[in-house]
Amino acid sequence: MSLKLRLIVMNFLQFFIWGAWLITIGRYWFENRGWSGTSFGAIFSTMGIASLFMPALMGIVADRWINAERLYGILHILGAVMLCLLPMADNPQQFFWFILATMICYMPTISLAIAVAYNALKSSGQDVVRDYPPIRVWGTIGFIAALWTTSLLRLETSSGQFYIAAGASLALGLYAFTLPPAPPRMTQLENRTLLDVLGLSSFRLFRDRNMAVFFIFAMLLGAALQLTNAYGGTFLGEFGTLPAYQDTLAVKYPAIIMSISQISETLFILAIPFFLKRFGIKTVMTISMLAWFLRFGLFAYGDPGPRLWMIVLSCIVYGMAFDFFNISGSLFVEQQGDPRIRASAQGLFMLMTNGVGAVVGSLVAGYAIDLWYTAADGSKDWRGIWTAFALYSLAMTVAFMLLFKHRHEPPRLVPEHGPADVSSP
Repeated sequence: MSLKLRLIVMNFLQFFIWGAWLITIGRYWFENRGWSGTSFGAIFSTMGIASLFMPALMGIVADRWINAERLYGILHILGAVMLCLLPMADNPQQFFWFILATMICYMPTISLAIAVAYNALKSSGQDVVRDYPPIRVWGTIGFIAALWTTSLLRLETSSGQFYIAAGASLALGLYAFTLPPAPPRMTQLENRTLLDVLGLSSFRLFRDRNMAVFFIFAMLLGAALQLTNAYGGTFLGEFGTLPAYQDTLAVKYPAIIMSISQISETLFILAIPFFLKRFGIKTVMTISMLAWFLRFGLFAYGDPGPRLWMIVLSCIVYGMAFDFFNISGSLFVEQQGDPRIRASAQGLFMLMTNGVGAVVGSLVAGYAIDLWYTAADGSKDWRGIWTAFALYSLAMTVAFMLLFKHRHEPPRLVPEHGPADVSSP
């Protein structure tokens, strides 16, 4: 099996696991269990809580003590066990602890998968900016496949979605041990600083003003990402209470409509090499933020009836919003960081986006929605919710353009790869 095909399988299963439940868990929570919106916000915050420490911690472990691909496999096997335990929760508090344990296993695997892929591509002399996006696109295809599987099997409100994810997680955990080796690189004891000893070397990136600004805005964008994941499916599902929309496709199969977002991702991922090389990270990130503004703004005025086109267009825009931030951001961090701390640097990026950003986004949004946008009967002012999110994205765009001063230098975008830039088995 070729290297690219091996990495494609890894990415497909990585995001199949997430896609099986991420978009549909809202319906399981509200329609199956009947639990509150505030506690649901806490459930989504577990991704952020786990990302506050696990990606960085596991990145340190991979950089210092254990092969990244082996650690990756162990975490997925443990994650499969936790996914099987989720349906056994009897109340929101118990579910919270089970899903937190699940996220502790899953969230660091995202950055570890990137580190394994980048190391393998560089070791074989390939260009990560050119060659990684076409591999990563299969992760999005895996997410779509899982989402459609859950929806077509009518498991959107069922615990079956967690068992599908568990099966994929177990398969990936075992498969990981066959991936190209990515051994630790920080094994020499000489010239160690205190940061090296504590495994916090990636935080040196904050010494650079532009990198510090980049990570802060990555955190703010991470909050926006969690908002759309947490409430997008629930937003469409609530139209089912209105007679005018009960028989519409978007109400019957909201997960399939939402999967248009992931289909769009597959196209925009392939555009990343062109945009990064031609325009640089500042322009690409600015485009991403404007796309988030459109994503939320179109949701605010769309519906499953005559304005379904606005929801569909919002899903298409999502592909640009997500890819130009998440994947371009990981490539930028890879290019700026010391190759000896490749896993730690990706873990730091995950900490800021899916960690701090996700926690703040989930908890603040959940509180604000309950306080200002939820009526006494429990109905939500979705237009107000999405408009507030859109204005947040617009303000973030303006601030980023003013504060981020990175200068794009096309010849330096793809660094030369040599023995010091890769791990050796």
